[in-house]
Amino acid sequence: MNKLKFRNFKNRFLMILASALIPLLLFLYVFQAHMYARLKSEVRALELKQVELIEKNKELISEISVLSSSDRIEQIAEHELGMHKADTDEIVRVEIKGNVK
Repeated sequence: MNKLKFRNFKNRFLMILASALIPLLLFLYVFQAHMYARLKSEVRALELKQVELIEKNKELISEISVLSSSDRIEQIAEHELGMHKADTDEIVRVEIKGNVK
């Protein structure tokens, strides 16, 4: 009789456990699917932002190369700053000898 009660208790316990675990596992599955969809959307947004930033970086590099060209700098120096290329007699060389502190 004791074995029958134990087996009956064991079967009931397993049924209760299964009926509690199935909805819990289902909820966890839905939660995980929701988190996956949210993270996938976030990754997509970050990828688009990365492409945008790469294009902006390319534009800035192009602008830097245009702005730092020697022809442009020479033109600004001559026309806007009134500078000119030094003649050889205008060049002064300075030498410093010894350890000056």
